[in-house]
Amino acid sequence: MEKTRPILGITMGDPAGIGPEVAAKTLATKEIFDISKPLIIGDANVMNQAVQIASVNLKVRSVSKVTDAKFEYGTIDVFDLKNVDMDQLEHGKISAMAGNAAYEAVKEVIELAMKKQVYGTVTGPIHKESINLAGHHFSGHTEIYAHFTKSSDYAMLLVSESLRVIHVSTHVSLRQACDLVKKDRILKVIQLLDNACKQFGIESPKIGVAGLNPHASDGGLFGWEEEKEIIPAIEAAKAMAFDVEGPLPADILFPKAKGGCYDGCVAMYHDQGHIPFKFEGFIWDNEQGKMKTIKGVNITLGIPIVRVSVDHGTAFEIAGKGIANPDSLILAIKYAAKMVANRME
Repeated sequence: MEKTRPILGITMGDPAGIGPEVAAKTLATKEIFDISKPLIIGDANVMNQAVQIASVNLKVRSVSKVTDAKFEYGTIDVFDLKNVDMDQLEHGKISAMAGNAAYEAVKEVIELAMKKQVYGTVTGPIHKESINLAGHHFSGHTEIYAHFTKSSDYAMLLVSESLRVIHVSTHVSLRQACDLVKKDRILKVIQLLDNACKQFGIESPKIGVAGLNPHASDGGLFGWEEEKEIIPAIEAAKAMAFDVEGPLPADILFPKAKGGCYDGCVAMYHDQGHIPFKFEGFIWDNEQGKMKTIKGVNITLGIPIVRVSVDHGTAFEIAGKGIANPDSLILAIKYAAKMVANRME
């Protein structure tokens, strides 16, 4: 492998969403080819259409194996799955065909990474309803990766310019999320976060842990999870020489983290981590009716391959209009290239 330019498999996401357009805009950025060898996993006909929608001056090359790709700026190499009927494809519409195409691209990129034909994976946005309509019953990318890599101790990490947030639980109901706040799980995600920060070049990460209840339970007034599960996990982490603090009320933890107090944060459930993360990195332009800025990526930890994703959805409401923002995918590729390089050292 050429260390400075690892081959990255990049799924185009749901063909009815903004994923293909965002991929085309991203691969029109010269810097991407300076740091990686990008290979789109998906359908070449969809990417040809995406080039037109994105109004970028790029060619599309269909390949059937990784070794056929040229990785030349100005051309998009597509590992062509040929699984989209362009006569049936409708932007902004949920469909089993689009869901199946998105799912097959994810499954293929995982297989290529496990075979070491690509050295890192980057995923475009999928639509969960479309994937399930196609008969693939997963709640998201993370669960698909865990299934096909046979991983059990995995977690979602969100990364932006000033926040890194890992989750004790993600795609479960809020009622279930409370039941999943357990000492062993919290300790595991602290370990995963510490290791990830070191892959980003942070030698001695400082980690802040959120409480589950309001005011981190205020000494037991508002719940018992802090005393029985979260504090014991933090004490165990400190005994293992991790630099960790908490539990802190979430409304205190995240402002402190944004100000530089922590290199990473542990959130107890999905929205507790996602809301402050997206409040910082997503900027809505009400006059234009679209996101002005989308900055942030989603990294799956605890699996044997590198997986980084955009942290936005399919945005069906603007699909096919040529106005989608590529910032998140550009950042995802940068993180994937950095993580692959650090793993090879």
